[in-house]
Amino acid sequence: MLEKKKWDTVVFDLDGTLLNTLEDLKESVNFALNEAGMPLRSMEEIRRFVGNGVMRLMELSVPEGRENPKFERVFETFKEHYSLHCNDKTGLYDHVEELLGELKRGGYKMAIVSNKYYDAVQELKEQYFAEYIHVAIGEKENINRKPAPDTVIEALKMLGSTRETAVYVGDSEVDIATAKNAFMDCISVTWGFRTKEEQQKAGGKLFVDDPLEILDLLQD
Repeated sequence: MLEKKKWDTVVFDLDGTLLNTLEDLKESVNFALNEAGMPLRSMEEIRRFVGNGVMRLMELSVPEGRENPKFERVFETFKEHYSLHCNDKTGLYDHVEELLGELKRGGYKMAIVSNKYYDAVQELKEQYFAEYIHVAIGEKENINRKPAPDTVIEALKMLGSTRETAVYVGDSEVDIATAKNAFMDCISVTWGFRTKEEQQKAGGKLFVDDPLEILDLLQD
């Protein structure tokens, strides 16, 4: 069992950190674009576009973004398709389940905070993390999404934790900024949607190449 040290709470990003959701996102984006007769997007483009919520994903995917008169229709088509297909090809990254099991056995508090819309976050939480994580917050009305600290602060309140004893784990520049804005420590992962170099440019300083390496950092 882990011996708790500096941190007793771990707040995770979802996409690119715990789950590889890229293929399903690409399929739904391209389904919506194809329905509107628009050019399709590559996996590399989708990788670069994700991280700031689905509205921003579609703004970057649709030619001319929200200025395009078809944008709202395409966005709705995407949401409808993704709500039905968000789990077709999505799966846990290697060693994530082992990590969560060790954290649970060690008595750590855990939460998920995502810019994915709320209903999808809840569905994926129940599918993959119900045994380990009970607090999961997605994009919803009346609360600022990441990199604003609001959703992270809400998660900490729900857990009864403080930012001083919590660490944020994510895979992008948005996550690094979120942790900074919440005055929290941050662990950046290298297996997600941004490279180590991209995250270093955004100010990332503490990196792991495998989920189980997080256990070592928690015990340092």
